[in-house]
Amino acid sequence: MTPDRILRSLIVCFGLAVMTLPVQAADLSPEMRGQIEAVVKSYLLKNPEIIRDASAVLAAREEAEKAAAVAKALAGSREALERDPGSPVGGNPRGDVTVVEFFDYNSGYCKRVAPSVTALVAADRGVRLVYKEFPILGPTSLLGAKAALAAQRQGKYVAFHEALFELPEISDATLKDLSGRLGLDHARLVKDMQDPAIAAQIARDHELARSLDINGTPGFVIGNRLIPGAVETAVLQQIVNEERAAAKARK
Repeated sequence: MTPDRILRSLIVCFGLAVMTLPVQAADLSPEMRGQIEAVVKSYLLKNPEIIRDASAVLAAREEAEKAAAVAKALAGSREALERDPGSPVGGNPRGDVTVVEFFDYNSGYCKRVAPSVTALVAADRGVRLVYKEFPILGPTSLLGAKAALAAQRQGKYVAFHEALFELPEISDATLKDLSGRLGLDHARLVKDMQDPAIAAQIARDHELARSLDINGTPGFVIGNRLIPGAVETAVLQQIVNEERAAAKARK
């Protein structure tokens, strides 16, 4: 940082600090306080870019603080994220990198990213994929989530999950048709959907998402990184590679 930049920062910080103090709490006379405020105001008017610089520094600091908070939250939720026995697992169950996805079957962004996730698992045999049902877009989203978890009990979760994203709509009729196409016992599926254990699983996933400040779908957790939104296969693969390298470096 140049001497001029340092001087600018000192003037702004000192001036703002003085302006935020009540007069009776500052060791300054009203006259001196007024003079300082005038100097600061004049300087800022002549050098408005300093406000931009200060905003950039503040944004960087807030971003760093947010990243630290996310890392701490992820560390405290690792078991629930990666090892919840009720969460379906795809890819390689013994993979060296775990990718966790929170999704909603009615989300256009989730539909868009679904082929990227499938491609990642197909291309990288070291990826372990954990599915987290996060139905936040209405009753049919919840209907789809319950049906998918019920399909898991018949060993057809992944196929059912991927097919749900291709349905034009989720309804009792489309679920029945899907069950038939995938060879599931639909009567059993409907019965299992009513099991309180499935509702409890969805509630746990929902609470976990909220604890990590995941408010939309899709949301990915890969290692110590939280990735919101739809991303391409190449981006997912790059992050997986980086987390794999970081894990090896820690050994």
